[in-house]
Amino acid sequence: MTSPQPAALSDALKALLEQASAWSRQNQPERAADCWRRVLEQSPDVAPALSGLGSYYLSRGELGEAQRLLLRAVTVSDQPAMAYANLSRVHSARGDLPQALEAIKQAIQAEPAAWGAHAEKARLLQQLGREREAATAWSAAMAYMPPAFTQAPHMQALVNEAKAAIAANQAQLREFMLDHLHGALEGGSRRELERFDHCLDILTGRRTFVTARPLMLPFPRLPAIPFFHREDYDWVPGLEAAFPDILAELETLLAQQHAFEPYVQTPAGEPMGQFAALDRKLDWGAYFLWRNGQRIDHQADLCLRTEAALFAHAPLNRVPNRAPVAFFSALKPGTHIPPHNGATNTRLTVHLPLIIPPDCGLRVGGETHVWKPGELVLFDDTIQHEAWNFSDQLRVVLIFDIWHPMLTDLEKRLVAHTVEGIMAYYGEGADLGEL
Repeated sequence: MTSPQPAALSDALKALLEQASAWSRQNQPERAADCWRRVLEQSPDVAPALSGLGSYYLSRGELGEAQRLLLRAVTVSDQPAMAYANLSRVHSARGDLPQALEAIKQAIQAEPAAWGAHAEKARLLQQLGREREAATAWSAAMAYMPPAFTQAPHMQALVNEAKAAIAANQAQLREFMLDHLHGALEGGSRRELERFDHCLDILTGRRTFVTARPLMLPFPRLPAIPFFHREDYDWVPGLEAAFPDILAELETLLAQQHAFEPYVQTPAGEPMGQFAALDRKLDWGAYFLWRNGQRIDHQADLCLRTEAALFAHAPLNRVPNRAPVAFFSALKPGTHIPPHNGATNTRLTVHLPLIIPPDCGLRVGGETHVWKPGELVLFDDTIQHEAWNFSDQLRVVLIFDIWHPMLTDLEKRLVAHTVEGIMAYYGEGADLGEL
């Protein structure tokens, strides 16, 4: 038997239920309870009244009456989650933790996304000494909890309790798995085990799982790899061999105070977003040799050896009026480039580190890289990334783009034509970001 549906209730009973809810919101439990009693006198199987009155008796410590009403509520209700949750609290108050756990499981079955029920399940499991299961329940509670709740001051004690339980379990799981996998890991080189090590890091909470998020032109079936191994590409040694010449040209530019320009220059009327602190400022400066597929003659002419090395060795992506792009990128002391995503995963961003003081770094996804002068860094900039220079000196790298190494020659041509088409469709002045 199920409770009478709201449409089947008389107007008088509906009014009493609404009044009970209003009294509850106003923290008037006695008046709310009186309304629920009057409903049940006329219709004894109205689930909201049974559940509400059962909750009232639970708050007064009258556990027998609370249990009687709540058992009836879960029998007749077509939405019994709250009644089961309160019934769980009745069992818990009586010290019957196994029954409390069964009731809260029923509440979750009735409403799987109710984060509060998962949290109560976690605490019951902890009281029963079932810490591993409790950690899983805490994870579910955090997954379903709205983001605003996780930041609310009154929620911090519970959130911290959940995080501590999850972290402790992940540490124990990692220790268990390393022991379990010990024999299987033997014989693998660091490079061979790298992806699996990252998998284990994600499983045990040491690393986040990252995905690419191209803002303008996503290309499917390209894996989201934060950093690519420079050793895998035969063009890298030739360009790295030009490091002394490139550094010398940069030092000449700096000594002669050739003007860098702000890298971030938001068009008038456009929102600055996360780059507001850098907009039109030389904290992040750029000296372009090539920009939007056009040679900046008066600047590139001062860096002929740099330009020659790039075009001789790097597989630069080429799109008429869009690519290649090559520039010196300078971060002044104390500068932070906030997390952001690039336009398309059809290319990789490459850094040649030139002037690298301490306390500088580049994070892509969950991996952080410290630049080493003369060693190329290849990464997918459509994965969220950020960079910083927290030293008291200037940091400079040479930045350029190359085709994604997994694209075929045909795909490269098609991507180039697609970008041209996008530009033609939207017009020369369209804001296409860094596409």
